[in-house]
Amino acid sequence: MSVPKLRFKEFDESWSQAILDDLAEVERGKFSVRPRNDPRYFGGKMPFVQTGDVTGSDVYLKSFSQTLNEDGIKVSKVFPEDTILITIAANIGDTTITQYPVACPDSVVAIQPKKELTNTIFLKNVIDLQKDFLDSQATQNAQKNINLQVLKPLELIVPSLKQQTKIASFLYVVDEKISQLTQKHALLSQYKQGMMQKLFSQQIRFKADDGSEFGEWEEKTLIDSVDTNIKWSFTGGPFGSNLKSEDYTELGIRIIQLQNIGDGAFLNDYKIYTSPEKANELLSCNIYPDEILISKMGDPVARCCIVPKHHDRYVMCSDGIRLVVDKKNYSSIFMFYQINYQDFRQSASDVSTGSTRKRIGLSDLKQLPIKAPCLEEQTKIANFLSAIDKKIEVVAQQIEQAKHWKKGLLQQMFV
Repeated sequence: MSVPKLRFKEFDESWSQAILDDLAEVERGKFSVRPRNDPRYFGGKMPFVQTGDVTGSDVYLKSFSQTLNEDGIKVSKVFPEDTILITIAANIGDTTITQYPVACPDSVVAIQPKKELTNTIFLKNVIDLQKDFLDSQATQNAQKNINLQVLKPLELIVPSLKQQTKIASFLYVVDEKISQLTQKHALLSQYKQGMMQKLFSQQIRFKADDGSEFGEWEEKTLIDSVDTNIKWSFTGGPFGSNLKSEDYTELGIRIIQLQNIGDGAFLNDYKIYTSPEKANELLSCNIYPDEILISKMGDPVARCCIVPKHHDRYVMCSDGIRLVVDKKNYSSIFMFYQINYQDFRQSASDVSTGSTRKRIGLSDLKQLPIKAPCLEEQTKIANFLSAIDKKIEVVAQQIEQAKHWKKGLLQQMFV
């Protein structure tokens, strides 16, 4: 008998096997126009929901980036509210539920539940549990994708509609909590961006501890912030030929790759190493905790992070730039925020080269303009923004914990 480990006490019947095509109408989206960005079909009132819109949503569709006009609707396909959308290209198996009619291209499949057989929220969650399986069925061409021949016969195990509805109501409460945390995270992030705008444009100024006004900010260039007493305090990573894949080791000195340099954060997922001997050979490309690491490559170009304290030292990748600031006159944290501020980003983008992916050279980067208040005011700004970041990080951890808890719950509540 197929029964879940965790269930509501009023239900004791076994769950039965079904295929997705029996529980819902499964149709692929459509947009037959080439080129796809032909402006004659856009700019109307019909939401045109694409893969990125689905991936960026929660239980319900959050937003959409484009709309279709009447001509666009004629060459697309419109689906009603309460339809499950699932991505079948690039990001396989991401889902969301519509709350209004939408049109979709062929990279999105619409699943319209048969109301007499299944509950929409329940069906979305049971499909979500199949994400890894769907991804494993993807064919790899220019990008990963699956088709209706994979989705329609997808085997699912489901209880009665009454039990589905009970489970769905419970999961809705869980999802609402995650949604509230996600919204809180977004609002804190927006608040931080707004405060950075006001602080770096000097609309808001801090005062000294004795209540006096700080002096005017000075116009400098990035190279002015460098500690010239430290060797290789502003330098790039090794040439590719100096650090090859055969230099990688299972353990040793960690190499910080481009994908570790997030947008204002160090991303700790991707880990490769080299030997201490190789790291010593590349001593000019070593970087240390609490220093600033800037990316030469987009996206976005010149984003930076603070090197974490996971190890005593690291080796930079070829597209990294080490910045050690002069601590007598500059705060590392203040400079970290200023480099990630929109004005500095724009200046970096303006002098970058490359059309598909921008790159900035060391000589151009060092001449980019910065504005510097006195060290005391820098420290106050750095402390203020760091406090907001800590709140954002706490909420981010709460979101991950809630999602992890829900995943464990689903594994016990579903067969």
